[in-house]
Amino acid sequence: MRFAGKAVRSAILAGLWAVSTLACAAASTSDDAGASPEARLVTRWILDSHDNQGKPFAVVDKKAAQLRIHAADGRLLGVAPALLGLAPGDTAIADIAHRAPSSLRPFERTTPAGRFESQPGRNLHGEDIVWLDYAASLAIHRLRPAAAAERRAQRLASDSPADNRISLGCVVVPVAFYEQVVAPVLGHERAVVYVLPEDRPARGFFEAAQGL
Repeated sequence: MRFAGKAVRSAILAGLWAVSTLACAAASTSDDAGASPEARLVTRWILDSHDNQGKPFAVVDKKAAQLRIHAADGRLLGVAPALLGLAPGDTAIADIAHRAPSSLRPFERTTPAGRFESQPGRNLHGEDIVWLDYAASLAIHRLRPAAAAERRAQRLASDSPADNRISLGCVVVPVAFYEQVVAPVLGHERAVVYVLPEDRPARGFFEAAQGL
């Protein structure tokens, strides 16, 4: 007897979310100590459902302005503050693939939420980066020199996540963290990057993304 119906798959996923919630409530490991409840919940769901398909994965927690890198088995390999899109929001503009990043108006500069199959690559200047969506010019990359008025290094050092909204949409991390953690883990093989939503609960968002 086959159990492939939408209702059955939805029930299975809901069960995994329920298990994840309980696991997160009981978690006391150092890996979870600095994570938000939503980041812990999504991480546990990823592992329980094997959604990362045996690949390393990363969780971008936009509300906390934080990037968390995990090995395929879930071990936390590193955490760093991240600069994100200037404008709050979970979707990219419709014609993003046909626009130069520099042409984006302030309210269009979002870091879209979603599940991304990442791959290592290079930008037009030959810099190694991790592509989340090549067509949309969305990537994880190291901090670059910028106008002094943007105070990007100071923003990364700030304790307030609100200070980290400054990029065109990319996820920008400190140079040392990129070279010591991001590049060795995400920069040599395909991985999965989960960008958590900020306008709705993560559970409902990822369920909808899977069409369940």
